[in-house]
Amino acid sequence: MPESRTLRLADAAATQASGARLGQALALADDSSAFVVNLSGELGSGKTTLVRGALRSLGIADTIRSPTYALIETYSVDGRTLAHLDLYRLSSPGELETLGVRDLLLPGHLLFVEWPERGAGALPEPDVALRLHFQGEARTLHVEARSERGRAVVQEWFR
Repeated sequence: MPESRTLRLADAAATQASGARLGQALALADDSSAFVVNLSGELGSGKTTLVRGALRSLGIADTIRSPTYALIETYSVDGRTLAHLDLYRLSSPGELETLGVRDLLLPGHLLFVEWPERGAGALPEPDVALRLHFQGEARTLHVEARSERGRAVVQEWFR
């Protein structure tokens, strides 16, 4: 049975703070293979804000840009590669091959994938799946662990 939780996030600051807690949990994750976090939700629902919080807590001090146009932004910290993918502009899942996504699916790599449904069939099953929904001015974040490593991260995140 998958581990799942739901959070209400009052605003962008709460979304970024929740992302920071996620990043702290991910810092402890088993890195024997790539760890994948999928983020789904409407445009403007806070996916990039949540990832920005996670990346900051993982030690990224540089400017964190939305990868909407570049499709992939990569960062390196403490020998670990962190990749933020935004697949919104992807025409077909086959484009992931030309983007070199396979090279990111290595041990010690952490991938945050926005709009994962656009890469369906070409991406591995995520360890954690996140879905953000508008709820008035606030957001609702649904969290689901999809692997044992994902379950450990979710439990640490909500500890």
